[in-house]
This record gives sequence, structure tokens and C-alpha cells, in this order.
Amino acid sequence: MATFSLHTCTVKQSRMVTNRLHMFFHLTAILALLYYRFSHLFHGDVPVFAWGLITISELIFTFLWLLTQPFRWRPVVWSVDPEKLPSHEDFPAIDVLICTADPQKEPVIEVMNTVLSAMALDYPPEKMAVYLSDDGGAAVTLYAMKETCSFARVWLPFCRKYGIKTRSPEAYFSSFGDDDRLLRSDDFNREEEKIKSTYQIFKRSVENCGLDDSVVHDRPPYIESTYQIFKRSVENCGFDDSVVHDRPPYIEVIHDTNKHEVNEDSHTKMPLLVYVSREKRPFHSHRFKAGALNALLRVSGIMSNAPYILVLDCDMYCNDPTSARQAMCFHLDPKMSPLLSYVQYPQIFYNVSKNDIYDGQSRSAYKTKYQGMDGLGGTVCAGTGYYMKKKTLYCSPNHEDAFLCESQKYFGSSNKFIDSIKVSNEQDIRGSGIISDEVLEEARTLATCTFEENTKWGKEIGYSYQCLLESTFTGYLLHCKGWRSVYLYPKRPCFLGCTTIDMKDAAVQLMKWSSELILVGFSRFSPLTYGISRMPILKSLCYAYFTYSHLFSVACLLYGTIPQLCFLIGIPMYPKVSNPWFAVFGTVYVSSLFQHLYEVLSSGGSIRTWWNEQRMWMIRTVTACLFGCLDALLKRIGIVKSRFRLTNKAIDQGKLEKYEKGKFDFQGAKMFMIPLTFLVILNMVCFIVGSKRMITEGNSEDMFGQFFLSSFILVLSYPIVEGLIPKKSK
Repeated sequence: MATFSLHTCTVKQSRMVTNRLHMFFHLTAILALLYYRFSHLFHGDVPVFAWGLITISELIFTFLWLLTQPFRWRPVVWSVDPEKLPSHEDFPAIDVLICTADPQKEPVIEVMNTVLSAMALDYPPEKMAVYLSDDGGAAVTLYAMKETCSFARVWLPFCRKYGIKTRSPEAYFSSFGDDDRLLRSDDFNREEEKIKSTYQIFKRSVENCGLDDSVVHDRPPYIESTYQIFKRSVENCGFDDSVVHDRPPYIEVIHDTNKHEVNEDSHTKMPLLVYVSREKRPFHSHRFKAGALNALLRVSGIMSNAPYILVLDCDMYCNDPTSARQAMCFHLDPKMSPLLSYVQYPQIFYNVSKNDIYDGQSRSAYKTKYQGMDGLGGTVCAGTGYYMKKKTLYCSPNHEDAFLCESQKYFGSSNKFIDSIKVSNEQDIRGSGIISDEVLEEARTLATCTFEENTKWGKEIGYSYQCLLESTFTGYLLHCKGWRSVYLYPKRPCFLGCTTIDMKDAAVQLMKWSSELILVGFSRFSPLTYGISRMPILKSLCYAYFTYSHLFSVACLLYGTIPQLCFLIGIPMYPKVSNPWFAVFGTVYVSSLFQHLYEVLSSGGSIRTWWNEQRMWMIRTVTACLFGCLDALLKRIGIVKSRFRLTNKAIDQGKLEKYEKGKFDFQGAKMFMIPLTFLVILNMVCFIVGSKRMITEGNSEDMFGQFFLSSFILVLSYPIVEGLIPKKSK
């Protein structure tokens, strides 16, 4: 255990020792298994084609198993002591960057709750700025920002006065806020009722704005013109949503701290609040979320110029107001800070059911892999819930001034923005002045489509454009440059989001991830070539696992068809039960299951968690991961182009009820289910016919391995089998 003044790092010794012993044991069994496969393949006493295919699948399993071992080498856990931080006057400034793209798939009221929770962070408001990037250019979002600012004038003082922890009002006025209401005074209860009533008015106003002329009769002047433009766009172009695809940049300061709060106290002060809608044109690439974040970096650079940023998805609200202080326990540590790029928090979801049939909590990632990778010098950047030192996006460690020699070549033609980079980290380029019209005009220039032309934005500067998983890939490049990161998993979740509750959205999301990661794995940025020469080998192997893990789909497809077809026609693919080599196969199989079970139980999971993860791993692998690999192949040969698939965050009540009852919902996911349905039907046919043949011919010793494999796949696939059976419905 290594202890510093602000934080403590604890190595999980028992898990580390157990993992290392298991590595040696399991590797020995795997090598014996491969020896058996190759020796029989070369002697020619087996069906060469089928044996060769099954050997290929086992080689893929072995390769990917080797890539997972660095995660288990040195798992660590961090704890912090924010009470030891310096006084507020010494805190560095923070810019909060929030991105949204479509008000129908990302409900506006949910986005505004995220904005409110960020504004209410327990941090000096004069040292904070909150920026919302509206990539849809939606009038309803701009209107909602105005309403949010008005509601924040009563919500923030209420939270600060009573020390409220749940600072998303939607969450607070649900069961999530019950702890905040315990043992409160009558004055508190009366004030809470007023706030609740105000919030309901605010919520109705946001939800109804722009949907119907008859709903909102007194639109403020600032929204009316924008709304009319939007309305004409809908009527003339046939759009059925409020996203404007062809528009100029629009930036508005919703609340300027220095303009409105000169004499106000700390309870009533609010941070700078800015709405940003960058320019979009049909014939200019907008680079998806990475382009939006880079535009926010530039705009914030000339407005608030904080040395640190907090990046949030629009549905990931701040659940613990002390998250910024906790992150500063690392960023303000002089021993760690020089090489520290970002502090990553886990993504935790408030709508995960007790059964969690879709493995929405992603336990394997956030409680096993991230902690293991953190012990090797830092984990991946998850895309949301991280506090990053802004300068790490511009340079390598100890090379802060390298790009300033040719600043316009790298950063573009804006002298104001270049000046903001030259300012030392502790300073604020805006100072105490009000944001002027000149600054706003310059900000609009920084948010145009053409500003990045002939610059290094997206290549060497800012968020990378090489991959649609902008934050994950950018974090990888930061580690390649020599920066490190920290993974902090506090007892109270600092950020809470909404996970997918049906198979379609889960599959679309995973397909997007797998496609982009596979492309990275087979590009010049491959962790096994580019990464391994720039970072410690164990860390590069961790990144290699993320990029190649979706090849499990190929191995599972082979393992789900070849042994079964051979079982159908009576060809053995495994040793006899009485043969000592059968014990080798059994050992590898049981060892894998028990390793997974140990990781689940040691991280607070249950047998049900283990079973759900086993089942969902198989389902995801032969559906979304397989389609992701195919999508990557089509992109690589130029048949299809990369496109951003926005996950639907709007909750359907019918789907929610199914999910909470533990029933799988395949509606809308028929395409993804084709290979899985094929495998299930194939296994059913092969199991029935093969079992009959096995009993008739009396060769159960030869065929037991395939009999067991096929039956286990059918047990895992029970939800699919259940879905194939027609049911009476109303």
C-alpha cells in the first residue's frame, strides 16, 4: 500500500496471487490441448478440414485468453481524501463539456437534468463553466437551456443550503432522493414542495416546447425566431424531427457569471452557461462527436479557458457533487500530476434491473478489467465521466511548447485561441470581464466547418478523428504519448446514466463499438505494433484485447457449428471420456468457468450475475460482434462508409416492463438474431439426431464431448428457444 497526502492506492493482493497461480495452471492445460490438436492433425488420423477449423477456433480462444491476462496481473483500488485539499481559492477552473445530437433519441428533459447536475457540482461556481454542444441544432434544446438557467436560480441554492447529494432534480424527486430527505425540518419540507412544484412547471415547459403551437402560447422572443426557422425546415423539407442538418454556427451565453452576479453570495452564484451549435453543412464532414468536442475545446478556450475539462454524455448526470474534488486529489498531487492526463469514473446505470438479463451493468469491464489495467499505469477513457487536463490533448509530457513554434499550422488561424493555449494553466484568459460580442464572434468562427482545414485538429491536436470511438481511441493515443490515467471507483456513484433495455439498442451499440475497434486493431495504430513500441507491453496487450476481442465471434461461430455437424453424422472431435486427454479438455473448460465465477463473486456479484454474463456473452458474440466484424470488413474494402449510430435514450414503457420482468425483447432486432437463431436451430437438430445416433450405435464415450457442448449451448440459448415458440397473444 502506497500512501500520499490526498489519495491511497491499494493493490488487491489476494486477487493478484490467485490470478497469477491460475494463469500458470490454465496456460499449461491450454498448451497440452493445442499439442493434442496439432499432433493428430499432422498425423492425418482425423478429418482434416473439420479438425483444422476447430483448431483455428481454439487458437483464437487462446490468443484472446493471453490478451486478457494483463488485466489480472496487478489489480488496484484507489481511495481519496478531499478534506485535505487546499482552499477554494487555489482550485483550478473546470470546463464541463456535454454533447447531445437528437432531441427525440435523447429526451431534452434528460439532457437538461444532466446540465443542472453539472451546474450544481460542489465546486466554486466562479471557477466552473458548463457548455452544451447541440449537434442537432434543435430549437427545443436552445429553449430548454433558457428554461434550465431560470430553474437553476432556485435549484442550486436549495441544493447548497441543505447539502443535497442527488443534484439531478428528476432523480432527486424519485426514490433515488429518499436519503436526502431523511430527518429534515418543517422548513425544509415546505421549501422542497415549492421547488418540486417549480420543477414540474419547468419540466412541462421543456417537454411541450416546439411540439405544438397550441401548447406554448408565450414563447420568449429569443426562441420564437429560431423556432420559426425550425418549423419551416420541417414543413418544407419533410423532416419529422427537430434536427437541422444545414445551419450556420450559433453560440449564446445563457448565463455569464460576471454579468449577473457581481454582489451575490456563494449560495446563489451560478457557473458560466453556454449553448453551442457548431456549423453543419451537407458537403462538409462534421466528424461526429469528436468534431463536437474539438469545437467545444476551441470555444471554451477563448471564453473560460479552464485547465481541466469534465466530459459527460447527455444522459449521464452527476450523482455525487464532490466528484470534481475527488478528481483534484490526483490532479493536484505534485508527484502524480506531471504525467496525469485524466481521472476516469465508471459508468453506472440507474435503470439496471435486479436480474440484469442484458448485463447492462458491464461488471466485467468496470469491476475487473478497468481495475486491472489501472495497476499498469491507467485505464481506457470511457467517453464520459472523466476529468482531463486540457493540455494533454495538445502535447506530449514535458513538450508543452513544441507545437507553439508553428501554432497556426497546428491550431488554426485564431490568435485568440492560440493565446489561450499560451496562458499558464492557473490563469484565466477571460479574467473578470464580461464575455464581449467580439469574443462571441470569434467563437462562431472557431465553430465553423472550415476552421480545421489545413490544421492538425483530429490528427495530432484534440480528439482524434481516426475512430468513431473518439474518447477511447484518444485515450489510447495519450497513453502512447506517455501520459497516464487513474480509475476511481468510489462507493457512491459519481455519475449515473441510462442503459439499454432491449436487444435491438444493445446490439446496435455493441456493433458500433466492435466495428470501430476491429478497424483499429488492423490499422497502423494496432496496439500490437504501434502501441507496443510506445507503452509498457502489458498495457498494450490490454488495449489489444479491446481491439481484437470481437474475434470471439469467429471462434464461437466455428465452435457452434463444426462439432455439432460432426455429432450429427457421428464423427468424434474430442477424446473418449476414458482417454486421459479428455481430462485436458475438461480442465480447460472448468478452469475458465471457475475463473469467471471467482471474478464475479469477488467483485460483489452473484451466481445469477455469473449466469447472465455467460448467456449474454454468447448471445452478443454471435450477433452484434459478428455483425461488427462484417461491418469492419465492408468499411475496410470500401463498400460502406463509417456512420454514427446514435443510441436511443428514450424509454419505451412497454419495453421497460418486459425488461423488469426478466423477459428478453427481440423486437426490431431480427437482423441481429439471424445467426443466433440459425445456431440454435442447428444445435437442436444436431442434438436430437446425434443423440439418437449415439444411443443406437452405443458410442457415447466417443461423442460425449459434442453431446455436452451442444446441450450446454441449448441451455444458454433458452431465451431464444422460448422466443421461437409461437404464443397466443391478445
